[in-house]
Amino acid sequence: MTTQTPILIIGKNGKTGARVDALLRQNGLATRPVSRSTDPAFDWNRPETWSAALQNVKQAYVTFQPDLAIPSAEPTLRAFTEAAREHGVEHLVLLSGRGESGAIRAENVLIESGLRWNVVRAAWFFQNFSESFLTGSVIEGEVSLPVDGVIEPFVDCDDIAEVVVAALTRPELANQLFEVTGTELMTFADCVAQIAEVTGRSIIYNPVPLEPYLAYLSELGMSEGELWLMRELFTQVLDGRNSYPTHGIEEALGRPPRRFADYVIAAHESGVWINA
Repeated sequence: MTTQTPILIIGKNGKTGARVDALLRQNGLATRPVSRSTDPAFDWNRPETWSAALQNVKQAYVTFQPDLAIPSAEPTLRAFTEAAREHGVEHLVLLSGRGESGAIRAENVLIESGLRWNVVRAAWFFQNFSESFLTGSVIEGEVSLPVDGVIEPFVDCDDIAEVVVAALTRPELANQLFEVTGTELMTFADCVAQIAEVTGRSIIYNPVPLEPYLAYLSELGMSEGELWLMRELFTQVLDGRNSYPTHGIEEALGRPPRRFADYVIAAHESGVWINA
């Protein structure tokens, strides 16, 4: 691999994709970050866009939208993997999620592809509180979700990105699955309480029933597919099956994961939770 061969990053604006792109560039490596709005464009629902993105690429970091849990993810990823092979791609690194049967089927597409592969299977992101759908709730002072008391080893997106970059740049790590989590087991209420303490604001966590929550999301305009994902998430993934930490970060990077408290301090200092 040379700096003249770009590393494809599918999900240019994603929480991990943007970080992986920045880290690779800092290391002097050429990248090709793509999304539906880039040139070349990349759209999972339009296979005709894949070829241009794959030109002159030997490695790719793959994030699938909307989620590997959906039934169409496996066949779509299979078709993409075959297209990648035909274009001379040699190594794919896939971001996956814990506790999702659909994700495991998609992972197996890579593992059985004959290409070099890595799977980075991640817990819930810290950054969901500051760069995603929970940000507004934190700002408004009330985080409501249909989950109560389930503990999760939340993980920092910066750690995920560093594991991905290690997989892309260290040949000895090829053909391995890294399950990445934090070391602290926390409930959503624990997370919100820490954010409230650091920000000095009154922020409460409110566990709510699933059906009214989904009805509320539907009223906000969420699509049927997105509602299906939400139901899958809150009835399957967050049922306690993932309530244990793993050691993927230590295995890939030789250091412990970042702490939630340090993330909260940094996010607070960035001003992300200030209601402008």
